[in-house]
Amino acid sequence: MSISIDPIVVETRTGEVRGRQSEGVVAFKGIPYAAPPFGPNRFRPPVPHARWEGVLDALGYGPTVPKPPYFPPFDVLLPEPAIPGEDCLNLNIWTPDPQATGLPVLVWIHGGAFANGSGAVPTYDGTRFARDGVVAVTINYRLGVDGFLFLDDGISNLGLLDQIAALEWVRDNIAAFGGDAGKVTIAGESAGAMSVTTLMAMPRARGLFKRVIAESGAGHHALTSATAAKVGRYLAEKVGVPATREAIAAAPVEKVYEAQVALSAEAFMEPNPAKWGEVALNLMPFEPVIDGDTLPKLPIDLIREGAGRDLDLLVGTNRDEENLFLVPNGMIGAIDENLLGMVALGYQMPADALGEYRRNRPGASPGELMSAVATDWFFRIPALRLAEVQAAGTGANHVYEFCWRSPQFGGKLGACHALEIAFAFDNLDREGGEPLAGEEPPQELADEMHAAWVSFIATGDPGWDRYDPATRKVRRFGGEPTVVADPAGSERALWEGIR
Repeated sequence: MSISIDPIVVETRTGEVRGRQSEGVVAFKGIPYAAPPFGPNRFRPPVPHARWEGVLDALGYGPTVPKPPYFPPFDVLLPEPAIPGEDCLNLNIWTPDPQATGLPVLVWIHGGAFANGSGAVPTYDGTRFARDGVVAVTINYRLGVDGFLFLDDGISNLGLLDQIAALEWVRDNIAAFGGDAGKVTIAGESAGAMSVTTLMAMPRARGLFKRVIAESGAGHHALTSATAAKVGRYLAEKVGVPATREAIAAAPVEKVYEAQVALSAEAFMEPNPAKWGEVALNLMPFEPVIDGDTLPKLPIDLIREGAGRDLDLLVGTNRDEENLFLVPNGMIGAIDENLLGMVALGYQMPADALGEYRRNRPGASPGELMSAVATDWFFRIPALRLAEVQAAGTGANHVYEFCWRSPQFGGKLGACHALEIAFAFDNLDREGGEPLAGEEPPQELADEMHAAWVSFIATGDPGWDRYDPATRKVRRFGGEPTVVADPAGSERALWEGIR
């Protein structure tokens, strides 16, 4: 049972905010960090929020950014709130004590394929991090067309610029909530993990954080400017307007989002490389763009050249990531040998690569093999490449693998994408977790994983050996040996020089 006391007021640089204490933690929700991205601000870089008069009630989540809903069945598996209102570039803070000093800070950047998600998802509630001495922050940022439309007109990566604006707000204000701006860890999952890895590489984000946690996403996912410009033109064609920022901004919002959804469906159903470029494999038409300015190169290439090499890194993946996208919709049973072979060819795998995956999975169906291969291409190999590069830097560098298998869908869901988040946050009891984790997920695993995350945020050490290319020590969470050397190493080796 939670106990609430009188609201607590804190002064920020744009005005006073009123939060509320519950469960021994003070929460401030819906604090704007930038001006509403509408009217003259639509499709433009974020600008500072005007100072408000009086005290702003920060007692409930603020508006979420406009976005189309998830496709079924993901709308049920990954429930997310939709809160109307224009002040949607906002953040939420949980602190053990606003009057404290020097506390480590976690800034969580949500996933959702750069098209969905928000900082108000119940699984991301930061109460348990604050309970354990961390000031936790979750943010909203622009998504889809609003965040990643590229028209080669000098404006790009607005969603990433929103993230940077939020981090700048944290730098300037977090001391008022007990946090230390010099002890910031940025973390995210899926598109959020791709975001934090991209921020590692972005010159404009330099100095805004000290540590990085990347769950199921790394530095290989970004579009070339040529591909992103194609997507922008395709969108304008579907909306029926010229391919200019002004024309798309003037079109009915519903029509723009319908075009976004149609583009995403088309890229998924007909992934023709001649039309879609790298989207044919990434399957995300709206994502970070290599524009030569805000993002000069592919993030992993910039990190390889030295960007962010002084940062502490905790990176990892789930064993059966791709099952989330293949099991609930029944696709895993519809995949045959022909499609499996086409995917392997598209990934440029060596001739006998599928044979190695088969040998390691006796009796696996083509769909199960495809899940394993796609898990490696999308998630595991990019994570390992990031860890390999970061091992040459001066920061701490650790790798994990989440292996606990969900009982959902007759146990076929496995250790799927997004399953680990509630464990890392110690939020197994929060609303919305059951569709993925079932009714009785193991609390002891959440205790173990959450403690490792807290330790890394506070010290840079989650509690196991650093990763280096010689030993490749990986910490497994979920019913297996705690630390293993080079898990699935024979499959990892297949991707050398390819991914």
